[in-house]
Amino acid sequence: MNDTPQAASGREAAEHYTGQVRAGPGGAMTDEVGVITGDLTLATRLEDDGLAHSRIEYTDADEWYTLTGSPQKPPASSLRTLHEQTLKAVRTGGAAQVPPT
Repeated sequence: MNDTPQAASGREAAEHYTGQVRAGPGGAMTDEVGVITGDLTLATRLEDDGLAHSRIEYTDADEWYTLTGSPQKPPASSLRTLHEQTLKAVRTGGAAQVPPT
């Protein structure tokens, strides 16, 4: 897992994490295009609306998709925990979605 906290650019820094993952059999479910598979990059970000947003793309592509189950209220534990649990779900596959908090 290549999981690195990133500071947002702009006026205010928003907490967010990115990581690369190879989707397991059955891939990851997106709202826009259904299941995607292969080498993916997951970004989990706490947005201004107070919700955790999880977006996913084919690694090195330019188009991001909403991972099904996103957005949601961030967990009490931490945004990083949600990110790591989501990476694990995508690695497992089976039309993975963001785990409920």
